[in-house]
Amino acid sequence: MSNNLSKSLLRKNFSCIESPKKPDWIKVPIKNHKINETKNKLEKNRIITVCEEALCPNLSNCWEQSHATFMILGDTCTRSCSFCNIKTGKPQSVDPLEPFRVANAVKQLNLNHVVITSVDRDDLPDGGATHFVDTINQIKFTCRNTTIEVLTPDFKNKINALDLLSECQIDVFNHNLETVQSHYSSVRPGANYYHSLDILKSFKEICPNVFTKSGIMIGLGETFSEIKNLMDDLRLNDVDFITIGQYLRPSKNHHPVIEYHKPEYFNKLYEEAMSRGFKIASSSPFTRSSFHASKDFEKLKKIVNINNA
Repeated sequence: MSNNLSKSLLRKNFSCIESPKKPDWIKVPIKNHKINETKNKLEKNRIITVCEEALCPNLSNCWEQSHATFMILGDTCTRSCSFCNIKTGKPQSVDPLEPFRVANAVKQLNLNHVVITSVDRDDLPDGGATHFVDTINQIKFTCRNTTIEVLTPDFKNKINALDLLSECQIDVFNHNLETVQSHYSSVRPGANYYHSLDILKSFKEICPNVFTKSGIMIGLGETFSEIKNLMDDLRLNDVDFITIGQYLRPSKNHHPVIEYHKPEYFNKLYEEAMSRGFKIASSSPFTRSSFHASKDFEKLKKIVNINNA
């Protein structure tokens, strides 16, 4: 059976599994005041955002504040993760003008801190690392005081990707584990838990002064013990910051929600994370990797300054 067929059958089987009813604490208030203004600036520069592509529940909240997470390298992913709403297929050629358009949008939105992510590009020799570099450098040239956070793919089998990124002015390096190790075959087919940990460890070794960050979704059937083990693995690899949010099913063809966790459970996970020595943790139903990224980065800097004083 081919890998693509296996993924297709996996998605098909998910459609037969119902998720539990959404509880009240999952409902998102809709804001309108500045959303259209943000949307117009992004569309004018032909910017793709993970906010839209991944159906992020925080879109209205972030766009109200002129914040958005930029997704480079197109809107088509070479992987087929069962939790993700981004389309899978053969990507288009890399647009060499995209770094200029992204930098222009950052300037127009007057962003002090920007998050740059991408689809997986297994079709490219470097996984898209050079395009990340070009985008980062153009942002710094256009908006030199803007701090930059990257949320990268795993660059699997791409030998020089981290070396390329390490030469840029990055303030936060984020790579999400997404879920516990035992769920990788059903949630992140094509990825490897220990490879993702190694990505975080390796970048920290190359750039010890850059904050490292990783995030997970819960509600996929993982146990409390598995989450604690994941936290331990991240700390063993010197990760500074963890984000924990509730998984929300994009459609019936995606992995079902096994459980909606109460806010109290997220508070418990926050305490577990902080007790393990993370510099900062964010844990709530609506927490996402780039939600409140700018505020969290400011918190990280203050914590480091206090510890070094």
